[in-house]
Amino acid sequence: MSLLTTLQGAADIVGLTRPAAIITSTDPAVRRMLALANVEGQELAHRHEWTVLIREATWTTLAAESQGTLANIASDLDQENGARIVNETIWNRSTDLRLAGPVTSQRWQRMKATTVTGPYSEYRIRAGTLYLYPAPTAGQTGAFEYITKNWCQSSGGTGQSAWAADTDTGVLSEHLMKLGVVWRFKQSNEMSWENDYQIYNNAVQMAIAHDGTKDTIDFGEREDFRPNLTVSEGSWNL
Repeated sequence: MSLLTTLQGAADIVGLTRPAAIITSTDPAVRRMLALANVEGQELAHRHEWTVLIREATWTTLAAESQGTLANIASDLDQENGARIVNETIWNRSTDLRLAGPVTSQRWQRMKATTVTGPYSEYRIRAGTLYLYPAPTAGQTGAFEYITKNWCQSSGGTGQSAWAADTDTGVLSEHLMKLGVVWRFKQSNEMSWENDYQIYNNAVQMAIAHDGTKDTIDFGEREDFRPNLTVSEGSWNL
């Protein structure tokens, strides 16, 4: 599918003539569908931490509190709905330690006002910049997972945060985006849209429930379970 086929499908549902083109169209109805398709892509991306939108970023630490802007560390990080870093994924891989945080404004100011600091860095995000305190050693490797802002892509696979060509494809489900455009178009044209929204919302909730793998708790006996302890190779000081 593509932007063109997605909106052609939406046009069929709402009773419009199938458009031959989207981006270059001057038809007001098609222009509205395009605008709603961009709204839907953004809103759907914010509904859930979709596994297809999760990326990994690494950076080399500086011997300073400021580690630079998040835009420099991960240029496609979604910051329209807050800096969408996946919780508890910020690690210092050189020290094998997870960075504690995010630190609140109150705790950060208390830390800065004291003369005694702990041995491990804690992090704070302020004005789109990542801060660590106490400042780490320069040259270490930091890493975290985050949500990309690019919910669609060009036909060649380049990530995008908005539709730009008829041949663009969705990174998120084009089926869900089509259903989203349908109810939004009907609502904006004062047509009956409630049933279409219910169909759309049910489909989104089902997709969220099926996205990725889930933690499970098994209270029954498992014959294939074999407890074990893995010890890394090397010399150990006793």
